[in-house]
Amino acid sequence: MKKLLFAAVIGFALLIFTACSANTENGNEGTAQQEAGGETATLPSPQILKGPNITLVAKKGAQKLKSGVTVPVWTFNGTAPGPEIRVKKGQKVRVTLKNELPSPVSIHWHGYPVPNKMDGVPGVTQDAVAPGKSFTYSFVADRAGTYWYHSHQDSVNQVDRGLYGAFIVEDPEEKYDREYTLMLDEWVTDKSQIDRQIKSMTQGSGQKGSNDSGGMNHMPGMNMGDNGDMDMGSMGMSGNMMKDNMSMYDLYTINGRSGNSVKPLDVKKGDHVRLRFINAGYLPHSIHIHGHRIRVIATDGQPINKPQTVKDQVIPIAPGERYDVSFIANNPGKWYIEDHGTAKGTDGMKAVIDYEGSKATTDRSDADLSLPAISLDQYGASTKPTFTLNQKYDVNYTMDLNAGMDNNGMIYTINGKTFPNFDPIKVKKGDRVKVKLVNHDHMNNHPMHLHGHSFQILSKNGKPITGSPVYKDTLNMKPGETDEVAFLANNPGNWLFHCHDLHHAAAGMITEVNYTDDSK
Repeated sequence: MKKLLFAAVIGFALLIFTACSANTENGNEGTAQQEAGGETATLPSPQILKGPNITLVAKKGAQKLKSGVTVPVWTFNGTAPGPEIRVKKGQKVRVTLKNELPSPVSIHWHGYPVPNKMDGVPGVTQDAVAPGKSFTYSFVADRAGTYWYHSHQDSVNQVDRGLYGAFIVEDPEEKYDREYTLMLDEWVTDKSQIDRQIKSMTQGSGQKGSNDSGGMNHMPGMNMGDNGDMDMGSMGMSGNMMKDNMSMYDLYTINGRSGNSVKPLDVKKGDHVRLRFINAGYLPHSIHIHGHRIRVIATDGQPINKPQTVKDQVIPIAPGERYDVSFIANNPGKWYIEDHGTAKGTDGMKAVIDYEGSKATTDRSDADLSLPAISLDQYGASTKPTFTLNQKYDVNYTMDLNAGMDNNGMIYTINGKTFPNFDPIKVKKGDRVKVKLVNHDHMNNHPMHLHGHSFQILSKNGKPITGSPVYKDTLNMKPGETDEVAFLANNPGNWLFHCHDLHHAAAGMITEVNYTDDSK
């Protein structure tokens, strides 16, 4: 099992170079305004596919991110991101993946508690789908909310190239006049780096479709140059501390488009609007919705109890996280939704709320301003939680996160170890599990993602959560932070618990939750 597991997550853990993008707009095509000057172009838009029976075809394509910038992508159904899958709560979902790519592929249902054998991690829960083959994922969609799907085979590369999309489970009790999904991402536009990544994705991939890593012959997360030398282009060092060099991501997108090519969000005055934000990239983003008072109604698919309205605060969305936001369209005009920051590419992560009949806007970008961030620690109204901080737990586990160097280069560690030399969280079905996460890495964020479960955040930096109970599957651990979380072991199997900055997972930051009483 150890050998199988090692091969498996190596496939998860190869290197990266260009990030993906996503879109969830109606129809097959959309007309988007390009750069200033009024140039227009027809850009492909992912379909919205209604369940419960869906077919996804993994194949090559090209994505026009904005005027003058087209990059090669790997797609589901011809677009990057792939189709937005929408199913109704309670439906039995069947998604058939057909692989027309030159390398094995799989699908992980990020944040959704599917049965273990449907989780899409090659070597842990299934064999990857070999070129020319297919596999059908089947599970009951019994939890409403905002989720997403992506490849988990060589995922640091395949997600980067576009193999993902939105997965929305609709609750018939929730009614909105307008609803939009906005998938956030970053791209590298340097052709030499793109070519190098695609080469690494296809070389040595094998055609067995099981646990092949796609050419893994060195430390996970590091790229070998053509002459075999170690390429540290994706990493940087400062003294004894290491920090990612993410400046290679020079173009940011919403739904696979950048800047003026992002389709506007059409509304009418009086509309009740829902926005579903999904961060499919490897960088955190601080999203500001101009001109309106907003509520954060859910995070990672889980509702917030009685959320209050706020204005001119940014929503911090880390890799893998989702935030659902609602507002009343009561301020006619054209208003920006934009990422705040000064990094190159930030100005591309911008959409416009466009009221029917509006002719012009006086709104201006303020992306360089440092606005307060919405904190869930004291947000919403308190109500009875599933867990409490000081109750008795069956399993207690401390997860120390850090970065370092070894003979092969940069590594990211959990309890001083890198995958596959990890200490799993051992549980039995029914156990109440408490995990203390401590980020000793003073340079990097680590958005930690647990497969197959949601956890409740109990405390942050020693202070209990005092607002609404917060349930998530991805938790961003900032440098120096300590969080305590708890979950119920109610989904038997072996499950990954890893950093969703896939650079870090690729360089070792992976452990597991293992059910010791699982009979499989």
